[in-house]
Amino acid sequence: MMVILLFILLLSFFHVTMIDYLYNNPTYYQLDAYTWETDDFRSMQLGELITDSPSIDYDVLTSLMVEHSYDLTKVKDLTCHTDRLMTAKPEEYRKLKQAYEMVLKDLRYFPVPDNLNPDSPPVTYENGWLDKRTYGGERGHEGCDIMGAEMPRGYYPVISITDGIIEKSGWLEKGGWRIGIRAPGGSYLYYAHLYGYSRQWQEGDVVKAGELLGFMGDTGYSAVEGTTGNFDVHLHVGIYITTDHSEELSLNPYWLLRYLEHYKLKYTY
Repeated sequence: MMVILLFILLLSFFHVTMIDYLYNNPTYYQLDAYTWETDDFRSMQLGELITDSPSIDYDVLTSLMVEHSYDLTKVKDLTCHTDRLMTAKPEEYRKLKQAYEMVLKDLRYFPVPDNLNPDSPPVTYENGWLDKRTYGGERGHEGCDIMGAEMPRGYYPVISITDGIIEKSGWLEKGGWRIGIRAPGGSYLYYAHLYGYSRQWQEGDVVKAGELLGFMGDTGYSAVEGTTGNFDVHLHVGIYITTDHSEELSLNPYWLLRYLEHYKLKYTY
């Protein structure tokens, strides 16, 4: 009898403690089966704590994101409460974790290799997620631009970030010469404004991470194939996923590229 009473008391204590924790962490209530479709998830605010880590613990990443309202840019340590989160929202937690794994696990290399030539200017990029664009109608910028404007079109090589399968290639009015690659985990990598391809890519071709795709350029913003010069030389990188309610949901590549800064190939060009 005493054992049963003790168990009931412990259960009551746990219940009260959990309610108190949830009350003081309202983001737990906001976690549901469709959190991976929200703007918070799409912003991919990994922060330097994650991007500078030698490897990613997906339980830690998922828990930190939930506990810090999906923005880790000011988080300084890896303290989190995965056990509490899994107790409160087990299925929702697992689905969110799987979404982070789908996006991050296939990433291998930064898309523009470093040049062993010390006189070559480095490429640059900023977090321009959803900045306004007006060509073809006002819209938000669904990608990250890696700028190579100090050098002529065709100078910087562009390599595949992931293994994958070619799904799209050829001319696109907004994207110019572009390539779209489906990674093994399901994410779609989009490389736009290329000056030229390394070969004639066809739908269904297999690509390996680090393989040369083509060269950075300034093509696009025209229905006329081969148009150049409508903007500075750069590579547009887009990342998309398929969710329960969207066939093509864009994610912010900026912090993903920051993570890949630590995984650059080195060429001489």
